[in-house]
Amino acid sequence: MPIVTIQITREGSAASASAATAEEKAALIRGVSELLRDVLNKPLTSTFVVIDEVDTENWGRGGLPVEQFRQQQATE
Repeated sequence: MPIVTIQITREGSAASASAATAEEKAALIRGVSELLRDVLNKPLTSTFVVIDEVDTENWGRGGLPVEQFRQQQATE
């Protein structure tokens, strides 16, 4: 029984979106489940996928909150 947790920032893939859409989440769940089926022969019905959306203020990279990191990268 595989359990997969996907963590993403709570922001959309388009500038006008504030979070991943239901369709995008469904595609992630389907894709991960099919990958486990194809690589490890795990049945789709026994695979659990959890999507954890994290506010960008709670996400960091390179020792900085992600928004500051992105700003820094944009100026380099």
